[in-house]
Amino acid sequence: MARISYPELEGKPELKALTAQIIAERGKLHNLYKMLLNSPPIAEGWLNLLTAVRQKSLLSPKIRELVIMRIAVINKAEYEFISHTPHALKAGVTQEQINEIEHWNKSKLFDAVDRAVFAYTDSMTVDVHVPQAIFDAVNQHFDARGMTELTATIATYNLVSRFLEALEIDPEPK
Repeated sequence: MARISYPELEGKPELKALTAQIIAERGKLHNLYKMLLNSPPIAEGWLNLLTAVRQKSLLSPKIRELVIMRIAVINKAEYEFISHTPHALKAGVTQEQINEIEHWNKSKLFDAVDRAVFAYTDSMTVDVHVPQAIFDAVNQHFDARGMTELTATIATYNLVSRFLEALEIDPEPK
């Protein structure tokens, strides 16, 4: 059960447009967004940021989903992991790869780009400060826009998992 209550949405016309936008962009009002609606300005900014990261970035969906899944593993964010498994599969990540994300560095299922991205994700998520060698290894696969979008994706999904876990947001019903 979530640590704070989800807001009552009935009878709040000031939330109607934002709620409709969230549903239009996300397909439904997920518990994450329900919780965010406790602060409409934060919910709106969050939606805009996540829309840019997920729908306007040129980063490949496969790389994006590998990053998100790895962050979920590191941060023990089950909600995030479960929510993104279908997206990862749709983006071309295999179930076998998903099963090995936790131990990616011992797996033979990931190519050089995936491995460089995982190392960068791990470094940003666990250590915050990225050693030059790890940066150089990933930077050889991306141009400036790609590095910006990869870095923003990693930073953003660390935000997501930390928010989900700190407030113990309820997983979506099956």
